Formats: sequence, C-alpha cells, structure tokens
Amino acid sequence: MQQRLFGKLGMASALTLGGGGLGQVWGATTREECVATVREAVESGINVLDLAPTYGSGEAESVIGEAFDGVLPAGVRVTTKCRVGTAPPTQVYDLLSTSLGVSLGRMKLERADVMFLHNSVILGVGGGERLTTVANVVEAVAPAFERLIAEGRIGHWGLTGIGHADAIIHLLSNGPRPGYIQCISNLLDSAGGLFQASGPPRPRDIIAAANANGVAVMGIRAVQAGALTDAIDRPLPEGHTELADFARATPFRAMAEEDGHTAAYLAHRYALSMEGVSTVVLGVKNRAELRECIAAEAAGPLDPAFMARINAAVGDTG
Repeated sequence: MQQRLFGKLGMASALTLGGGGLGQVWGATTREECVATVREAVESGINVLDLAPTYGSGEAESVIGEAFDGVLPAGVRVTTKCRVGTAPPTQVYDLLSTSLGVSLGRMKLERADVMFLHNSVILGVGGGERLTTVANVVEAVAPAFERLIAEGRIGHWGLTGIGHADAIIHLLSNGPRPGYIQCISNLLDSAGGLFQASGPPRPRDIIAAANANGVAVMGIRAVQAGALTDAIDRPLPEGHTELADFARATPFRAMAEEDGHTAAYLAHRYALSMEGVSTVVLGVKNRAELRECIAAEAAGPLDPAFMARINAAVGDTG
C-alpha cells in the first residue's frame, strides 16, 4: 500500500481504518467480524487506526483491545477523541484525561499517538455537546492536550475540521496549531448531518490552510455516511441530510456503473486522489467492504479530467 507523509509521525498508509464501522455506526455487524476486519486491515498494510469512545459507546475501541490484546503490530498507530462542549476551562484537562484513560483501557494500551478534539469549532459564543469555541481551544483545550503530551500519554493532538471554516482556518494559521486535522474529503464537499455551524463548510479551503501550515490531513467521510454508495444500508428519517446527498449523487452513481465499479469504490478513489490529504479514513464494518477499499487504493489516483467530470455532474465542487 502507498505510504504518504503523515506529519510528525512520519510515513503512514494511504488508508486508515476508522472506528465508525467497527462500532456499528454504519450498519450492523458482529464483534467477531470486526476483529477479523482489523487484523486483515493491518496485514494488508494499513497502519493507522482511528478510534473514538463515541463509536458504538466504546465498542470500536474494545475491538482493538480484543484484536491485539495490548500489543500493536510494529508501526501501527492509534488515535482517539474526546468532546469538551461547553465544559468550563478549569474542567477541560480532567475531562480529556478521564476520557483518554477509559479509551486506553478499552484498547489495552498505555498511549495514543494522536488525540482529537471531537467538537466542531465555531467563532464567538456557542453551546452544545458537539460545539466549542476558538477561545476555548486557545485557553483550555490546547494547553490540556500539551499537558497530556508532556505526561507521555499522547504523542500529538488534533482538531476535527468541521465547523466554522473561518474559525478552523484561524487556528491553523495563527495557533495554537494542532499536528493533525480531520477534514471532509468527498466529491460532494459535504459533512452531512455532522455540520452544525453556519455558512458553507469549505473543506477544501481548510485542507489548503492545513497544508500551508504543516498540519497533516486525515480525510474523512469519503462516502459521506453512505450517500456515495449504491444504497444506504441503515434506516434514515425522511428529509435527512444524507438522503438529500444520496439524491444529489445520482449522476455520480451512473458514472460509477458506466466505469464498471460500485459507487463506494469510485468515491474512495476520488478521496484518495484529492490534493493535500495524507490518509483517507475508512468506515468499513466488514472484510468485504475493506477489500473493496484496498482495491480502490491499489488502482491509483483518478485522472484529473475524470474527476472534473464527476465534479460537474454533482455541482462542480472541485
């Protein structure tokens, strides 16, 4: 598998195994199948595992613990995440430290390579579990992460690049600067139901700002929560954002069929071909889905002219 520069951690596989599928966020599977999927991913050359306690209420992290029993194969890196929401600044370190301790316990590890703030960053005043402000990142979150680094419990810290684009770009440009950021990397430029801020999400501007400031990018939502697959594999209420994106992607699915592949295969090749993305995070829940993604990576980047045709078909996002 292709290795790409992955910030201060050196080189990493072009694909990262994400925890959403392992935690059954993207449809039903079994613990046995998820453990087998993790092991096959690593055997296939994937050396980054992206986890969070919210993926199946800790299930994804427990899968890692069962798969490797506390001894990761050489070169494999793991991440975890935590939300701080509107917690007072004086409570942020304790919140992050406690969450990290629980996550490491599930994974049977003593250290995570990267810990991400799992909140959308916004300007000004904001509230809610999924949101936090630039001021909170500056005053409390970044110092707490740096303390965890000094303690040897994490190697680096990162941001979730979904929120007010200007807020995220401000942090990337002015600091405190994370080592890593997770950015939307799909042909619709859509974060779907994850996006809760005002204004357009502007993921490509965020990726460009990260690149300009030496922050490594992990591409997420390559298939936009199923909207860029042949069929969404879980029930969604009428009017859900993912259903709107699924409808918008109808011309793309036709192009994938003409190309002789599934929509998911082509969507992953598109994400892998996007400029400035170090590694693309997979949301697969079984070995069959994993193998399709590995095949997409092995096929190499898409021709720029074909990518331009895809952009035009779905509304010229590129």
